[in-house]
Amino acid sequence: MTLDPSRTAVLALHWQVNVIEADGFFGGMLAAPVAASGVVGRAAAFHDAVGRLGVPVFFTRFTIPDDEGQLVRNTGFMHAVAGAQESFRPEAPGAALIDAMTVGDRDMVVDNQRLSGLAASPLPDELAERGIDTLLVTGVATNLTVEQTARHGTDLGFTVHVISDCVTSADETSHRASLANLELATAGCLVADQVLAQLSG
Repeated sequence: MTLDPSRTAVLALHWQVNVIEADGFFGGMLAAPVAASGVVGRAAAFHDAVGRLGVPVFFTRFTIPDDEGQLVRNTGFMHAVAGAQESFRPEAPGAALIDAMTVGDRDMVVDNQRLSGLAASPLPDELAERGIDTLLVTGVATNLTVEQTARHGTDLGFTVHVISDCVTSADETSHRASLANLELATAGCLVADQVLAQLSG
């Protein structure tokens, strides 16, 4: 199996202060397990490596603009973030990408108000216009935005691979269960070294 760099992109999901760092909105739930997993360093290195091979990285941010954009209060998760929406304004410190993530010249940062990084977003059209048909997914949390986006991308017709050593969750049980689900619901999970070898092949 090989991957064509010209038809491949990385979806880098929710690498934001609010999700990753201790002082972020979800920090109490996610910061410690994220830090313990070492996933930030692995994902940042993977993003940089694929960038050197010509693969763009699309960073998605969950933000809530002043007019609430396309936020829908249809789950407990969405009610929670709506109640703290000042923390999710596009210009708020918590909405920023973490310092470890570098946005390259080919890359793009895309904001939306849904759990799937591809929902209510210009991103699917942007990917199609670039001739991209294969998506490599990194991000936090595995059982939330990662799984939701990977399933959504598959339903949109993309070939989707979650990069299993570049995602994590609040607990190992949820993480492993989601990866098992995604082995069946997508084109399968890969590790970063496999992907880099296939892109270079």
